[in-house]
Amino acid sequence: MTYHDICQRLTPLYGPQEAKAMTRLLLEDLFSLSFADILCGATEHLSDADTLRLQQSVARLLDAEPLQYVTGTAFFCGHPFHVAPGVLIPRPETEWIVDTAVNLVTASAPRILDIGTGSGCIATSISLALADKHCYTEAWDISEDAIRIAADNAERLGADVKFRRRDALRLEEEKSEEIMLDIIVSNPPYICNREAADMHANVLRHEPHLALFVPDTDPLLFYRAIASYAMRSLRKGGWLLFECNTLYAHDTAQMALDMGFATSVVEDDCFGKPRFVKAQK
Repeated sequence: MTYHDICQRLTPLYGPQEAKAMTRLLLEDLFSLSFADILCGATEHLSDADTLRLQQSVARLLDAEPLQYVTGTAFFCGHPFHVAPGVLIPRPETEWIVDTAVNLVTASAPRILDIGTGSGCIATSISLALADKHCYTEAWDISEDAIRIAADNAERLGADVKFRRRDALRLEEEKSEEIMLDIIVSNPPYICNREAADMHANVLRHEPHLALFVPDTDPLLFYRAIASYAMRSLRKGGWLLFECNTLYAHDTAQMALDMGFATSVVEDDCFGKPRFVKAQK
């Protein structure tokens, strides 16, 4: 199976340019082949086991499975994160949360919490960026799979993060020792069920719905619960950073103000869409 064979098979589903890019990344990630190796026909000299692996990987792509799940790797803030169907694939726009959190840190030993950590990409990236400040970073998720994957990512990348299984919608009910925090970050589920019809098949069929969807009747479900927890857990002057559904970013910001935050502003993502809320207690 040559580079051109794979491109031809993927083109009807992904288009010619994306098919070429996906084929190149697939071969680079799976077999560490340079583009020069690929063009020179290196795939024709793979072992039988690697040839079977390549065929299975192409079949997964033809089934609309995301490339990052097929290769097992997604890059975020310059770091390679292991991803699997149990966690969302990190998106480049989410790096805003990491950059903003790092820039907001003023304490010499900041305490930061990531609620709904998924692959652990936000918490791990913050921990690595603030390692010289003796940052205490904690991360929560309701999914056992997510906690396992996130903890593995943090250990492999050398990040000091404490992971715990907690339900963001039941924080008021749970009795546990709490610490006063400097920053809380969260990219919770925010896609309304009615929006599913407009989503790509690879997301709907393969990424975890638990981490994606909220009821149409309550799009701010997770934001309200997390903001309520933040009001009692952030120190005065502490920050709450949300990634939001662009349809409800301004509603989320207003909700934070209504709950008692001193300031709450909407920030655009790298595509110019209202994606983030930055609120200060």
